[in-house]
Amino acid sequence: MWYQKEFNLPAKPRGFHLITDEVYAALPELKELRIGLAHIHLQHTSAALTLNENADPSVRVDFERYFNRLAPENELYYTHTYEGADDMPAHLKSSLLGVSLTLPITNGRLNLGTWQGIYLCEPRNSAGKRRLVVTLQGE
Repeated sequence: MWYQKEFNLPAKPRGFHLITDEVYAALPELKELRIGLAHIHLQHTSAALTLNENADPSVRVDFERYFNRLAPENELYYTHTYEGADDMPAHLKSSLLGVSLTLPITNGRLNLGTWQGIYLCEPRNSAGKRRLVVTLQGE
């Protein structure tokens, strides 16, 4: 079986957000698969997806702090500045983390580790909703 769905995540403030439950809520079809793969793609160049700690929110705070140091705002060497001081750093963060995840499906669920969750990295100060395309393949 192949299945593809597009859906929006509501606008979120700047930071790293655990979105695993939102992905599950948008994909009731996942329960039909015994084995397979889920490919999750974020259709934006100024946000990112990653897989990490799902229990302790301080990890997401530390991610935000680290990436803000790695790709700071208002650097004099940026030439892409017309969309705001947070835009070029957002593009860098998106490229560093990536915009897609491929995850195994086992018995109707994403086969994540005990402490793993899907993060949306939202590096923009005033971003809108973010669009995901999820492709499910399996049986």
